[in-house]
Amino acid sequence: MTARRLLKAAEAIREVVSMAILTELRDPRVEHVTVVGVEVTPDMREAKVIVSIMGNESQQRTVLKGLQNSAGFLQSRISDRIETRYIPRLSFVVDDGVKKSVAVQQILEQIAKEREANQKDIAPATASPSEASADAQATDTPDPS
Repeated sequence: MTARRLLKAAEAIREVVSMAILTELRDPRVEHVTVVGVEVTPDMREAKVIVSIMGNESQQRTVLKGLQNSAGFLQSRISDRIETRYIPRLSFVVDDGVKKSVAVQQILEQIAKEREANQKDIAPATASPSEASADAQATDTPDPS
């Protein structure tokens, strides 16, 4: 299969799986899941579904087990909606990108707060820029007499 056809198939599988998880899946373990992407092997026999799961590590493991147990159901939904020679076997992988981006955001906010605190500590010790420029202008003007 060409790369373009694989990308189209992966996108179609992502769409079907995400809608099935959202609307049809009744497993109480599977909640707070977002399907981020799908990677399909060139022969279309296997697909790796990349999911983002909100929660701590134990909740993520529970949701992942629920998804693995629901793989057969999701594969049947794929076969109902997509016509291909093979229906890919689904495997699920957690994407930590969202967690990492939240952690980076928190670090950046912490750095910004530290900079503000440092600037407030330094500002009273030195004269403000407007005072410094006023002093400079006063010394630069010639004496009128």
